[in-house]
Amino acid sequence: MRIMVSIKSKLQSFKKNNPKGGVFQFINFVLNGIFRSVNARIYLRGCKKGKFVSVNGRPVIDNQGVMEFGDEVRIWSNIIQAKLYTGPSGRLIVGKNSRLNGTHIDARQLIQIGENVRIAPYTIILDSDFHDLHNHFEDGISKPVIIGNNVWIATRATILKGVTIGEGAVVAAGAVVTKNVPAFTVVAGVPAKPIKNLKFQ
Repeated sequence: MRIMVSIKSKLQSFKKNNPKGGVFQFINFVLNGIFRSVNARIYLRGCKKGKFVSVNGRPVIDNQGVMEFGDEVRIWSNIIQAKLYTGPSGRLIVGKNSRLNGTHIDARQLIQIGENVRIAPYTIILDSDFHDLHNHFEDGISKPVIIGNNVWIATRATILKGVTIGEGAVVAAGAVVTKNVPAFTVVAGVPAKPIKNLKFQ
């Protein structure tokens, strides 16, 4: 019943957004959705998934810790391959309706991504230094990365350990984020610095 309601809802949405779209286009739309859902079951086995989580393409998923994906999360791995990793003590939590497109995420402790977040291709998110500065056989320092709801992260951005990005913030293309980003703020540059406030616009 829940599936039929979802299909009916998507048909209404499809008709609204594609007034000239025919039945064959809609069938293709539904089949693509089914394929992405099956893909999610294959690639995200062993992960906790909400409803209608989908995977497009062939991501690399190495889950040695915990991965959780909320309802309607989408992972795109077509032109740019998405790579998601959690270490034995690592947790990756992605909130509902978020999109990861060709993103590289490495969670040794905690990377938490909020709801309705958009992350563009070539973005890298890390919560650790991987190894000690002097002894490469010892683990490096890890600090959680927290990304709030409704955040946009543009292509080739890098988010480093210990960073919190506030709700509604925007990270510009190529930015390297080493410090906390206030809510509703645009940051850019290397290292990333605030360039615009979005709260009253």
